[in-house]
Amino acid sequence: MKFFEKLKNIQIGPFKVSDYINKDVLRNVVYLTLAIMVFFFGVLVYGVVLNLRDITLSEAIIKTGYTEITNPKIVIDRHNYTLGIYEDSVLIKNYRVSFGKSVQIAKSRAGDKATPVGVYRICKIYKTHKYHKYFQINYPNLEDGAGALRKGLISQKEFNDIKFQYYYEGCTKFHNVLGGDIGIHGIGELNYIFKNLPFVYNWTNGSIAMSNENIDEIYSVIREGTEVVIK
Repeated sequence: MKFFEKLKNIQIGPFKVSDYINKDVLRNVVYLTLAIMVFFFGVLVYGVVLNLRDITLSEAIIKTGYTEITNPKIVIDRHNYTLGIYEDSVLIKNYRVSFGKSVQIAKSRAGDKATPVGVYRICKIYKTHKYHKYFQINYPNLEDGAGALRKGLISQKEFNDIKFQYYYEGCTKFHNVLGGDIGIHGIGELNYIFKNLPFVYNWTNGSIAMSNENIDEIYSVIREGTEVVIK
């Protein structure tokens, strides 16, 4: 009760809190705030427990009968929010991932906040990045460029530029119409909060995001040229 009395007597300019709100309403506000804090804490604890149940990639490799991954492949499922590491056609381990905010559509334009769909390759690996690590994929690829050309979104010259970059430069450049700078990356500074959420929150510009710990795991087996299938 003393707490509510003190809170009620706090000055806001020339007035006291009690001038704006009665004690019962104030008590309900405090209780609601505490309930929200307890709920959020419970959600994080539940997420921590779920993460603790995951086995490491090394354990998963042994469990599937391999000693190492020599021919890695990444398969990303936008509907199940998973990124799978494969050895040839054998699934080794699935990871939970987040996507662009426009998860219902496939990327086709710059700024659409969607994740691309198709077959790509990791064209460059950044060991340090604001999102911990970043594996750039070669979006837009030839199929993306050809589709845009057929729709009249880009010119033949622009398609030829994409084709040249695809074959001779590895990473295709950001395109004013189709967009670009898409890849697989970590969470960065907010890793501890987002990695422990027991639900998926899509927040990227179209890239695929996973926890810092998980991207460190797959960094140990992937390389430039690794195939990335997004469906």
